[in-house]
Amino acid sequence: MPTGQRNVVRSNDSASLWNCTLSPGWTLDEVQVLRQALMKLGVGNWMKIIESKCLPGKTIAQMNLQTQRMLGQQSTAEFNGLHIDALQIGELNSKRQGPEIRRKNNCIVNTGGKLTREEVESRRLAHREKFEVAQEVWSAIELPKPDNPLILLDKKREELKSLQAELDDVVARIAAAEQASISDQNTGGIKRPRE
Repeated sequence: MPTGQRNVVRSNDSASLWNCTLSPGWTLDEVQVLRQALMKLGVGNWMKIIESKCLPGKTIAQMNLQTQRMLGQQSTAEFNGLHIDALQIGELNSKRQGPEIRRKNNCIVNTGGKLTREEVESRRLAHREKFEVAQEVWSAIELPKPDNPLILLDKKREELKSLQAELDDVVARIAAAEQASISDQNTGGIKRPRE
């Protein structure tokens, strides 16, 4: 985790921007489904995505955070309502350079003052011209629907239990290693024979 005054984690920071992988809980298949949903339904139309049932169990916050990762930038306001390929923009953002560009794990973060509504709208219109997927393309996208979302959720719960058991095992091994280290320090590193 970053250290120093400008690199402290704050409660309002985007947690997904601090890790170097997909947002927690996302498979590559789910990222591709979100990509298709953003193209078909538009960025920020989270309720439409939830109503489409293509990503069962995902919350608005999870979709927003993963969209930030896909776009390669923290702010999504300038893309609201646009039918775009977020990974295409993310690829372009990954190549942006300059002294005004600040990044957190390869995602461009907001610096300076807040954009006015007019500035956001101006950027949105420019992005529409440059990046919006043609209507005949996005209207033809068929979003997948799991046969039985409850089975998928049960599978996710089982994965979570498995990961929790793995974490508990690692924590127990760390505690045992720490206890052994404390014992070694108390005995001066000399192992006493068992009686």
